[in-house]
Amino acid sequence: MNANDAQVATMSIRIDLAPDVRLGPGKVRLLEAIGEHGSISAAGRALAMSYRRAWLLADELNRSFVEPVLAAQPGGRSGGGATLTPFGARLVACYREIERDAATAAAERLAELRRAIAPKPAVPDTEVA
Repeated sequence: MNANDAQVATMSIRIDLAPDVRLGPGKVRLLEAIGEHGSISAAGRALAMSYRRAWLLADELNRSFVEPVLAAQPGGRSGGGATLTPFGARLVACYREIERDAATAAAERLAELRRAIAPKPAVPDTEVA
């Protein structure tokens, strides 16, 4: 058994729904984080992403579908926030189901490919005195 057998190969799914509409792990994770944290800025911080980047991705998602993915409340003294709409929650669930189905279908082939990876040579200990 080589050292690579202990590791599991993984896949990353990106779905191209239209020429300019893509859904992948980053956008889905952002939606999940918005759902968890209740705001775009908090989700961005949790993902080490700037607020601007998080907001642009959220806005792109909202404009990409017939139904909104997020409902945002403007900030101010009482603070703002963002929540997933029922469609947004279904979008995340659908993506995660596709991901699980694909991983199950590809598990045997992924293991085969992982076993074909050459082992990395051992790195000599270079102790500095």
